[in-house]
Amino acid sequence: MQTDKIRNIAIIAHVDHGKTTLVDFLLKQAHVFAAHEHEMSETTILDSNELERERGVTILAKNTAITWQDYKINILDTPGHADFSGEVERVLNMADGCLLLVDAAEGVLSQTRYVLSLALGLGLKPIVIINKMDRKDQRSAEVLEEINDLFLDLATDPKQLEFPVLYAVGREGKADRQLPIKSQNLQPLMQTIIDYIPAPKVSPESGFQLQMTTLDYDSHKGRYVIGKVLRGQAKVGDILTIIRQGQKVAESRVEYLFSFKGLGRQPITTTDLGDIVAITGFTRAKIGDTLVSPDKPEGLPDLNISEPTMKIQISPSTSPLVGQDGEFTTSRQIRQRLEKELETNVSLKLSSGSTGESMVVAGRGELHLAILIETMRREGYEFSVGKPEVIIKTVDGQKQEPWELLNIEIIESKVGLIFDTLGKRKATLNKMTTVSGNARLEYQISTRNALGLRTELLTNTSGLAVIHSQLLGFKPVGEEAHIPRNGALVSTEPGQALAYSINHIQERGSTFVEPGEAVYTGMIIGQNSRADDMWVNVCKGKKLTNMRSATADATFSVAPPVKMSLEQNLNFLNADELLEVTPKHLRLRKKNLSPK
Repeated sequence: MQTDKIRNIAIIAHVDHGKTTLVDFLLKQAHVFAAHEHEMSETTILDSNELERERGVTILAKNTAITWQDYKINILDTPGHADFSGEVERVLNMADGCLLLVDAAEGVLSQTRYVLSLALGLGLKPIVIINKMDRKDQRSAEVLEEINDLFLDLATDPKQLEFPVLYAVGREGKADRQLPIKSQNLQPLMQTIIDYIPAPKVSPESGFQLQMTTLDYDSHKGRYVIGKVLRGQAKVGDILTIIRQGQKVAESRVEYLFSFKGLGRQPITTTDLGDIVAITGFTRAKIGDTLVSPDKPEGLPDLNISEPTMKIQISPSTSPLVGQDGEFTTSRQIRQRLEKELETNVSLKLSSGSTGESMVVAGRGELHLAILIETMRREGYEFSVGKPEVIIKTVDGQKQEPWELLNIEIIESKVGLIFDTLGKRKATLNKMTTVSGNARLEYQISTRNALGLRTELLTNTSGLAVIHSQLLGFKPVGEEAHIPRNGALVSTEPGQALAYSINHIQERGSTFVEPGEAVYTGMIIGQNSRADDMWVNVCKGKKLTNMRSATADATFSVAPPVKMSLEQNLNFLNADELLEVTPKHLRLRKKNLSPK
């Protein structure tokens, strides 16, 4: 295919602004699927990862492609959550333009600003789509003004201030250049992409060149190297060189070549200049490497990926129950899995921990690390994790920590609660506005003081708060907020939790275990109503002396156990505690299992 018939676009948006739903309809209306195929009745087609469907967020950037008229449009779907912005940063390098989706009611939010700044910094030509025009509280005129202000603030070239605007109802698969929306499909959007997004920026010189922005793997063909062809051509059987940081790393032969079509890949024999392709045969390749012809071994600069902001220590489990659920429990198995993750998860860093068997994993935030932990436990790994900590670094002799821009939307009656909570956490209020009857507050807060904030606000507002954050970067260390946590109820005995003991212990606090659940000495079975830890025997049964005492006052009620999510468990941890992670259980415990 000729280069001028190729369009490479990234779709960027804040969380839940309708990006993945819009891609669904682009695929369906481009007739990627036959009428009888099950994808025609599915939603969030690209979010094939189990965790993505459960949580309703895109975690991994994905490649797909459609053909419209005689043009090929490569579509790069990117995550909207700030914790996965590393996925966005690397994928945008393959695009020549972007579709910026903005909710017609919510308007410009923190991640909208962040992803657009990345796109404009790379010189991508934007198309703006104001989505969810069917919402009763839509305010498209105001939102367009917000978008104009955003472009004025972020544009690096005056030409970037001229962009087409479309209005869409993503869940109905229709968009138009004007209001009211008369089109019944996405053809106006496809035509705008063809007319406005430029053909790929490539070099006419000979000598193949491709920068690896994504890696994939399957058991049949091995590792796939994915990127945009920037120069020359490659054919099956060609010998190509891997260049890393200006140095030749390895040389190998192209085994298979693929281009993207719909949700899959189709085999090709020769690459097209400007197309996004997948190549196999290069087992030593890493993201950021350049794949080149041996006669022109010219590498490209490394991809610019933002540094991690949070770390967590992972170590083999020393629980008395270790090995009952998991298949992989040793330090070697856990380290190999983490090293494999580093190959594709470019925002992660791995270093040695405080002991020979422990490892420190650094990532972009609580959700980023929690997704890794959840993925590993579902794969059969069993391990322990410590309390999450923010990364403190020294710049010119000054200690710096990560800071975040926090956006909170809440009903006006709950604003006082937000002021109180954020005040205790030493956050600074930037501004407060009213949008559609709700208050929208913008704060600056250190990541250290924001740990556990999302859970606290959602609990205290009964889930009414809408919370988004964006990393502002590293700034001088601020005042630390001391958020006290009540003490833990810790088991003194191993065995099974009994209803009789749970009933009495619940007079002292809330419990995390239910009758019949296995416990061990040092395991945290609840939270004390006071500040100090309390060691209790949850395995103690009622003594039976005769029939009368055995049946007298035998009826008592046990409150249901408090069951926390993975993120809530991580937020609960104190420095002297661990979270035991298995495929079936999440157990809190003390590092030192012996009673004091």
